Amino acid sequence: MKIRSLIGALGFIYALTACEGSAKKNPDYRIYHSRIIEAEELISQEEYQAALIQYEALFADYDFIFLRDYKIAAQISFLIGDKEKGLLYLKKAIANGWEWTELKEQKFLNQHLSAADWKSIEDQYEDLHDQFLNRVDASLRTRVQAMFEKDQELAYEAYIIEDEQEQEKFIVENFPKHSEAQLANLLEILETQGYPGEFLIGNDFWVSTILSHHNSQGLEYVRKDTLFDLIKPKLKQYLKLGYISPYENALPEDWKGTILSEGKDSPYGYLVPPKTSNIFQINKARRAIGLGSVELRNKLIAIEAKTGMSLYLPDWVEGKIEVQEN
Repeated sequence: MKIRSLIGALGFIYALTACEGSAKKNPDYRIYHSRIIEAEELISQEEYQAALIQYEALFADYDFIFLRDYKIAAQISFLIGDKEKGLLYLKKAIANGWEWTELKEQKFLNQHLSAADWKSIEDQYEDLHDQFLNRVDASLRTRVQAMFEKDQELAYEAYIIEDEQEQEKFIVENFPKHSEAQLANLLEILETQGYPGEFLIGNDFWVSTILSHHNSQGLEYVRKDTLFDLIKPKLKQYLKLGYISPYENALPEDWKGTILSEGKDSPYGYLVPPKTSNIFQINKARRAIGLGSVELRNKLIAIEAKTGMSLYLPDWVEGKIEVQEN
């Protein structure tokens, strides 16, 4: 039997008593994400070896690993001079969906890999990527991608209307019907297959973008909307099961909070900068879904600048999130 005590600084401690392998039998991804925060705290303190140990312990305890975490583990390995582990986690990331184009554009990797390394990776890439394709639900992926593209097409039609009043008229006349059909479709998927995110379809932004568009249609619409309220409990359910990441959970809710507050507040501090008066509440909300604090994010941004690593933080805001005075 063993007990894992997780980071006390988060304001809560998960205590788990079970046999070896229990996390795999009964995975609770709320614990997974709290352990990722612990690893990120170590990164922010430049304790890279300890952070890698934390990632490796997590990888041993869970069958499904979010792609971002393999990417970070690979980079930390290269940073501390463990090229063998770096290549191991890089290949695991490819088998989890890391695309070749993105790999080649990653400046940090190019600093640590030789031409021979790249040739070896390229030779194995197709087989590794096939592991990813065989894992995800291809039919569901195609269905959700079509929903996302339909969403983008309508958003673009609105974007190219130069006259502000005409644009607003177009949105009011077209978006509600479109968005409600999208969410009805999504609700059916949630009830029959689960949340179609990285675990099921290998994509972590199509659905969160659709939900964010729904929650950003304007104050009058968002106030009376009930569809997102039907979906929200399911997002929490699938967060625990590992189908959805905290970031996917945060973005649609940040949009809804921003609209309802008329641009004065956002629940997770992404779309509207936090203030000294609400930073405690924002960090509490972030912690509840497995996100690190605003302060931790800002420390990680500094680590990116210092090391050249990419820690794949949400790019809805660029750089640090500045806490404003009231």
